[in-house]
Amino acid sequence: MKYFNRLHWIIFLALFASCGEQHTRQQGNAEDWIVAAYYFPNYHTGDPRNEQQKGAGWSEWELVKQAKPRFEGHRQPLVPEWGYLDEKDPEVMAKKIDAATDHGINCFIFDWYMFEDGPFLNHCLDSGFLKARNVADIDFALMWANHDWVDIHPYKLGDEQRILYPGKVSPERFEEIGDFLIEHYFRQPNYLKIDGKPYFSVYDIQRFVEGFGSREAAKAAMDRLREKAVAAGLGGVHWNLVAWGSPILPGEVVPEDTPALISQLGFDSSTSYVWIHHVHLPDTSTDYNYVRDRYFEHWDDARQEYPVQYIPNVTMGWDSSPRCHPSSTWTNTGYPFMNTIGNNTPDNFRTALRLTKERVEAHPSSLKFLNINCWNEWTEGSYLEPDTVNGMAYLQAVKDVFGED
Repeated sequence: MKYFNRLHWIIFLALFASCGEQHTRQQGNAEDWIVAAYYFPNYHTGDPRNEQQKGAGWSEWELVKQAKPRFEGHRQPLVPEWGYLDEKDPEVMAKKIDAATDHGINCFIFDWYMFEDGPFLNHCLDSGFLKARNVADIDFALMWANHDWVDIHPYKLGDEQRILYPGKVSPERFEEIGDFLIEHYFRQPNYLKIDGKPYFSVYDIQRFVEGFGSREAAKAAMDRLREKAVAAGLGGVHWNLVAWGSPILPGEVVPEDTPALISQLGFDSSTSYVWIHHVHLPDTSTDYNYVRDRYFEHWDDARQEYPVQYIPNVTMGWDSSPRCHPSSTWTNTGYPFMNTIGNNTPDNFRTALRLTKERVEAHPSSLKFLNINCWNEWTEGSYLEPDTVNGMAYLQAVKDVFGED
């Protein structure tokens, strides 16, 4: 009888510890860091839109393979150490989950594409990640990449930059999208939640508001999604705004007054996607530490001006030249023909992570949450996945700063 009671007590303690760990991870407890990496899902075959535009078997790996050096000291093409993996394979995503969690990353924020006429690039998340054997080991969230999708993969200098899929959606379509989010993603046990609310980020707030015709109508739609989430047994929705001060992609328009926009629409937090949304690159290869310091200046301004928590970003690098057509002469004329970030060594990346951690922890009221650009933006030169030159060094940098002691 004594053995039976002791056994039950051990089981109870184990279950309690397990539940507590899951609760902390999903609630964003102030004592624990959320270390998230953006994930760009264009490295799988079989997407219907890609096949229609590019042909069977195409993925953005093709641009990685055909990239070439554009200036002295320019390292292209980049070669993935793991090979050109197809991310819609659950075993491939299981490998990535293992690598992320082994190195201090506990969340993927997927760039999520959903247009008026349906999804795009969803097989990585739906067929690969969510069916991976170890999916429960890592949280995930969505950043709605609701920008116009332009025909620039690759882009030949001087050609028209055609919009293939407009980012704006109608109010009726957004109601359907909200229902889909709750049913297919927000209910997932490992969907990232802040104070019990699923974290949902919006990339292009201008396109979002345009779809409703006014800020008032957009806010009403956001509130309705909150109400739907509560009715579904969730705590609501944690709405996050991706703020940027400099356009990058064709057609992007910067909001006139981001702090007012945050207040009027009722966002819960704000963040950034990449440093160069806030920093001009003056040189062909602009020094990484220069860009970091200018971004920190933006962060200081955002902390003072934004009426909500600001979640900082750490960018690994920037080089969009693989999206430039090989036949075009490279010149700094606008995305993807633009200056790069250089000297982004693993050591400098580690320093940026450490400084970011220290800056957050210097403000006790700050949410311990950062995002990294990016897990796999190979065609924009910002990735943590190992390549044949640096191996796992960038992931090791994350582990050095955020891994378990």
